[in-house]
Amino acid sequence: MTVYLIRNVSVVGGAPTDLLIRDGVVAETGAGLTAPDATVLDATGLVALPGLVDLHTHLREPGREDAETVESGSRAAALGGYTAVCAMANTSPVADTAGVVEQVWRLGREAGLVDVQPIGAVTVGLAGERLAELGAMADSAARVRIFSDDGHCVADPKLMRRALEYVKAFDGVVAQHAEEPRLTEGAQMHEGEVSTRLGLTGWPAVAEEAIIARDVLLAEHVGSRLHICHVSTAGSVEVLRHAKARGVKVTAEVTPHHLLLTDEKATTYDPVYKVNPPLRTAADIAALRAALAEGVIDIVATDHAPHAVEDKECEWAYARPGMLGLETALSIALDVLGPQWDLIAERMSRAPARIAGLDGHGLDPAPGVPANLTLVDPAARRVIEPAELASRSRNTPYARMTLPGRIVATFLRGEPTVLDGKAVR
Repeated sequence: MTVYLIRNVSVVGGAPTDLLIRDGVVAETGAGLTAPDATVLDATGLVALPGLVDLHTHLREPGREDAETVESGSRAAALGGYTAVCAMANTSPVADTAGVVEQVWRLGREAGLVDVQPIGAVTVGLAGERLAELGAMADSAARVRIFSDDGHCVADPKLMRRALEYVKAFDGVVAQHAEEPRLTEGAQMHEGEVSTRLGLTGWPAVAEEAIIARDVLLAEHVGSRLHICHVSTAGSVEVLRHAKARGVKVTAEVTPHHLLLTDEKATTYDPVYKVNPPLRTAADIAALRAALAEGVIDIVATDHAPHAVEDKECEWAYARPGMLGLETALSIALDVLGPQWDLIAERMSRAPARIAGLDGHGLDPAPGVPANLTLVDPAARRVIEPAELASRSRNTPYARMTLPGRIVATFLRGEPTVLDGKAVR
């Protein structure tokens, strides 16, 4: 294992220091360190963050390897500064058994670029009719602790209650895709002034807010952990604020695209902007940004959703919802939050690692800590070119946008997965 000496780096925005990485951990920190056997990296002007952790990634394998594989998605994650990602269950076959989650987990280990932690389905086949093998997935080699039918809401309140009760036994968490399906039938975009003008069926904010309100009450009743995926409305923020004030064990995420893009993008009829939940209004964006800074929303999660060309480059009504996110998430966070490095580290690394129970991740670089870290150049600006992305898909909403920040290096347990902005393998 190569020894690395990172010189003059700012750890989470602090004063410049040196980091010595040896045997997979940060062995020493301080000014003027020496190590004759080390490979020296000059990190002057760079910021070291704990390796980013994504609680919401779609890696598509097994079943849709034309859109993404565990390996290609892992490479995209590493280039985005991530050292761990949680892979959603809506694969084919669905990750609703110990066998499938172990397959995804092993594919992640073989790729070796980030730690891939599978998320198990809540219900068999994501059908919302009966619970999946939650206990078997929790006891598997993958040690699943997060369960979600993401892409589908667990709409049956009795089934949702049973899931919350079940995961409580092993300190698991149910991650809900909050969408009352009877309120979103045929929906194409956010319900509002723009949808009326375009004549597209709307996805009302209340469809999200009603499920969150129901589920925080269920979680409070059961005393279990609930996580809300991709929060997108100002009303949802108020429901979460009220629930947290009462001590409900609820956490929530927001995606980069819901922090930046509005429903006005639908006026282009470009399906790259079609996503579930849909892009909302400027007022919603303002509420989401404030909630993220305040901590009502706990984390930024990418909802990285790669799609094959034929699933996106078609008529809006037939296009699959979803956007790429892993390689641009930190840049969007910098654009939205500014260089608030401690806040970024909390929302994109520490908090998601805590929610997922990922030991060794989400820890600021310090002596004895596993060397899972990323080096960022905050002064750099880059133009997003879809053809240059590591993902197998190209459905990024940020094509040809100039975004701040550049990932210079990523280390997974002391081994570089990215150096000088390029994937090592």
